[in-house]
Amino acid sequence: MTTAFVSARSLDEALSALAGGARPVAGGTDLVVGARQGKAPLPETIVAIDRIEELRGAAAAEGRLRLGALVTHAEIAADSVVRERLTALADASAIVGSHATRVQGTVGGNVMNASPAMELGGPLIVLGATAVLRSASGERRVPVAELLIGPGTTSATPDELLTEVEVALPPDGTGSCYARLEYRRQMEIAVVGATAAVTVSDGKVERAGVAITALAPTIRLVPEAEAALLGSDGGAEAVREAAQAAATASEPISDVRASADYRRAMAEVVARRVLTAAVARAVGEQVDVPASSTLFAAGAVS
Repeated sequence: MTTAFVSARSLDEALSALAGGARPVAGGTDLVVGARQGKAPLPETIVAIDRIEELRGAAAAEGRLRLGALVTHAEIAADSVVRERLTALADASAIVGSHATRVQGTVGGNVMNASPAMELGGPLIVLGATAVLRSASGERRVPVAELLIGPGTTSATPDELLTEVEVALPPDGTGSCYARLEYRRQMEIAVVGATAAVTVSDGKVERAGVAITALAPTIRLVPEAEAALLGSDGGAEAVREAAQAAATASEPISDVRASADYRRAMAEVVARRVLTAAVARAVGEQVDVPASSTLFAAGAVS
């Protein structure tokens, strides 16, 4: 089958192509690689959106951060607002694939690929991010938690294009962290991953969010883990209870990278380290980005 290729120079051109059945491509780090590996054939028509300027740029205003769909992982990881206020997102962006992947791959592509092992999903969900979807007939906003509905599946319709992701900047006293269990430092995807965001005020956790990655058909929030933290001092006992809740919520599979039993056992370990790091960041302690390199370095305490 021959694939037709269209390069859109405006958002209207791209939306018109989508209405006609085309599939969008930006960095191509998922679509093209998947086709080469035989996972899925290329669609009949591809519309390149990489020249659409209004899909670029990261900007903070009125208490929110806007990430255009074409913002790359490298740009997110280097952004000063992300590193200071939305640190879990920097943790995740800094370890996507390899350096080449990070300078080509985009937030829009990562989100719409909807892998249950995707790096950005946990941080975006825990931080309450919203996806902005556009079609020829209009625009709608969908929480990222509701956009990701299954492995490789979103709630977007075929004619909708993700144009940006919006994240509210959290209050002072908030720390967040994402880390994954990995076998190597480059070209890796999560075997087990966890995200936590906590807000500490007067020595007590007043807000909390916890999500697990690569442990269920979709990235999953764990309300039981959040409940274990709320009102606590964020100490070892509360963290232990929350980490156990995260492990209990997991529904892992066995595949070439790990068995379900191993993933389930490691879920508690990963969640505990991530929760501890998020609390530490919330009270002003330094945990270097990316957290995976710090929390799973040789000699790290379990």
